[in-house]
Amino acid sequence: MKDYILFLPIIFIFHDMEEIIGFERFFKNNQELFERFPKITAVYRDFKTDGFALAVYEEFIPFFGISLLAYFFPGKILCALWFSLMLALTLHFVIHIGQSVFIRKYIPSFATSVICLPISILILIKCAAFVKFDFVSVLCIAVGIAVMMINLRFAHAIMRWFNRNRVE
Repeated sequence: MKDYILFLPIIFIFHDMEEIIGFERFFKNNQELFERFPKITAVYRDFKTDGFALAVYEEFIPFFGISLLAYFFPGKILCALWFSLMLALTLHFVIHIGQSVFIRKYIPSFATSVICLPISILILIKCAAFVKFDFVSVLCIAVGIAVMMINLRFAHAIMRWFNRNRVE
């Protein structure tokens, strides 16, 4: 499993670079999405790249931190938490691919999602052999995914706050 642990932050940042580079232009050129999907796109209404980059950085911290801890101090709980983050990121790719198919447009995140999804699935399969799926590990995986979902909302809140309060 140790051979795969540091792929998580690499895959994360590779994917998020596509989002950082492309989302501002995408939202400026696709304003109709805010009318078609107001609840989904509300968080991106005042989108600015620097606010998004701050949110990505905030999200990167647990991915990188847990990966380093699991790499240097491999143990049941840290490996299960790492597995939960890898699983959450893999599901994130599936969601982006689904979004692009649903709106029938390229979304900046689609290309790296298509590239990273099979790699992430392969890594999950390889690492599943090392994770003992007992009660504690499954609980850690569930908690890890739940924490990342909450963290995503927090990152979006940081992005909105930063974009609304920044001085140009």
